[in-house]
Amino acid sequence: MRRRLFLKRAAAGVALIEIGPANLLGGTGGPAPSDKINVACVGVGGRGRGSVNACSGENIVGLCDVDDREVGDAFEKFPSAKRYKDFRKMLDDLDKGIDAVTVGVPDHSHAVVALDAMRRGKHVYCEKPLAHSIAEVRAMMKAAHEHKVITQLGNQGHSWDTIRDFVERVQDGAIGNVTEIHAFCNAFREVYCQIDKIPKLAEKHEVPGELDYDIWLGPAQFRAYSPLWVPWSWRGWMPFGTGCLGDWACHILDPCFWALDLGAPTTCHAEVDGYDPKKHSDLYPRGVKVTFQFPARGKRGPIKLVWFDGHWLPPRVPQLEKDQEQPGTGAVVYGDKGIIIHGSHGAKNLNLIPSKGLKAPEKPSPRIPRVPGQSHHGDWLAAVRAGRQSSSNFDYGGPLTEIGLIGAIAIRFPGVELEWDSTAMRFTNHSQANAHVAPPFREGWSLD
Repeated sequence: MRRRLFLKRAAAGVALIEIGPANLLGGTGGPAPSDKINVACVGVGGRGRGSVNACSGENIVGLCDVDDREVGDAFEKFPSAKRYKDFRKMLDDLDKGIDAVTVGVPDHSHAVVALDAMRRGKHVYCEKPLAHSIAEVRAMMKAAHEHKVITQLGNQGHSWDTIRDFVERVQDGAIGNVTEIHAFCNAFREVYCQIDKIPKLAEKHEVPGELDYDIWLGPAQFRAYSPLWVPWSWRGWMPFGTGCLGDWACHILDPCFWALDLGAPTTCHAEVDGYDPKKHSDLYPRGVKVTFQFPARGKRGPIKLVWFDGHWLPPRVPQLEKDQEQPGTGAVVYGDKGIIIHGSHGAKNLNLIPSKGLKAPEKPSPRIPRVPGQSHHGDWLAAVRAGRQSSSNFDYGGPLTEIGLIGAIAIRFPGVELEWDSTAMRFTNHSQANAHVAPPFREGWSLD
């Protein structure tokens, strides 16, 4: 996969970018050795390691990570790849030798890395959530169109067979008209809520020699280094992460977002536990309950979505048998002919319970193409070769991400029902909330 092959197929990608994501599925077989894609990886530790490994069958030409403590054996596994700490230098140095870039850095730097890559004509795979703010999401979606690149959000369950089973069942009317969804996550509570760590903020720490902290901060406003957020617990600090809601919404809401064509909510109302929005503005609550209202769309009616996380648990599904456990992470989808309970990541462990007196319908024959090997990175790489868009491209993953980001803003204003105008990209009834739609970057960084 060289520049001439990219240019030859770019025109096909432009048209396909306009097609709805549900139609952009599947992939092709493995490439010939001479047709490998030149991939550069930004973020080698943590989730970034998954991208490095998933792309190991291609030509890994560059590896970039700000923290030598986190790279593991990546440099040894790919000795021919050039090593960097600054993604900007890597993209400058290797520009014409890169076809595609993976982004596996903390949320607050997703946009600046991905935008730099896309503006150079590179295809991009970006971990979820797509970005740290709604304005960043919109900029990334716009850039993907303008530069005609193939994109994929890293919500890996979207490429699994189970999510297709769910979509086919719901769209075939297995539980009738859906009116309400309960989505929930009780994972990693100790990571997302860092309120107990506030006293440790007074401690002073030297920046480790292996870490380039300035580049790690990227566009985030400056604050002195602390091991409280580097390298792992940054997800619980809102200047860098988006808490449980931002982290998990792209997994848990994905099945319903696809099957019901949810689109954007019109209102959002948050309730919080153990959280003072003034004292804890940089932190995530102990417990969260966020209610979204989605308007009628197409043939379906309006839908109420309630998100629960941390110490805030959803009500038990009354239709479950006494000895049946309700998953701690997943969703319950309520229809007028039954309910579906599923776990996270691609609606795994689907459990359909018909309404009393009704018989569960037969599982429909598959009609949505399956992704070979259920590989999310594979779907993206195959799309690059075929000149089509991948199944969770930024046109799909951007609006999905925005649901979590809208909820993360609502958490800062508990008890207030925020009214959201997606087209105008603003809250129509709350100027303070709008300040979080496009928060300012640190000097020297921008979306331009």
